[in-house]
Amino acid sequence: MIDEQHNPWHITSQKEVYTNPWITLTEYQVRNPSGNPGIYGKVHFKNLAIGIVAFDANEQLWLVGQYRFPLDAYSWELPEGGGPLTTDPLLSAQRELREETGCTASQWEELLRLHLSNSVSDELAIVYLARGLQQFEPEPEDTEQLQRKKVSLAEAYAMVQAGHITDAITVAAIQALVLRKWEVGK
Repeated sequence: MIDEQHNPWHITSQKEVYTNPWITLTEYQVRNPSGNPGIYGKVHFKNLAIGIVAFDANEQLWLVGQYRFPLDAYSWELPEGGGPLTTDPLLSAQRELREETGCTASQWEELLRLHLSNSVSDELAIVYLARGLQQFEPEPEDTEQLQRKKVSLAEAYAMVQAGHITDAITVAAIQALVLRKWEVGK
């Protein structure tokens, strides 16, 4: 039986290859689990990934559309952003919701946590469910050119199923909510 607490990788050396305000890329020389020499690269994220499922009083949820530079494609997704590792993630979620939708929420619940691309990065995402919304003016960052729309959970799920939503945080959150609703309805 495998000891789940034992790390089978042995690091023989490491060097920082690149860093910027959001990530650090480190190259590791390793002995892999079979004892053979190898190389591994890790992207360390300097922020948490934060996602928010924001439902209004009519059970419509907010989606945000924007052009994603790394994908060279347009993306519809939940209100999302980053939060410093040293900041309460709920505070980051509240800030992101206000920036991207103009909304504040009176009720917050952590929905799920997930690791994104865990074969090459340590990025942790936390997704919150927000209710009791009040609408104000959005306050997007200067790097964001956003569209906003509200859809039902069924519409969002159909967008996921059709491949119109591919953002991992959004896909996981929508599917978790559909599963939760299905389990409650049993």
